[in-house]
Amino acid sequence: MHNEFTAIVEKDGDWHIAYCPEIPGANGQGKTKQECLKSLSEAIRMILEDRREDAMRGVPAGAIKDTVSVS
Repeated sequence: MHNEFTAIVEKDGDWHIAYCPEIPGANGQGKTKQECLKSLSEAIRMILEDRREDAMRGVPAGAIKDTVSVS
């Protein structure tokens, strides 16, 4: 699955810091912009994975599970 999100990146001294407004709590940092974006990407992945696992705990046993793509 491929998703794209907004990354807001700022320079703070020697560091780059970033956050994603669409995913509350997703933050990244790095000495370079590329390191920062990689860190943010990993934070987004972990948050979405956790939210998906949490949401699936409430699905009834007999429910049909399928996928849908959004482009």
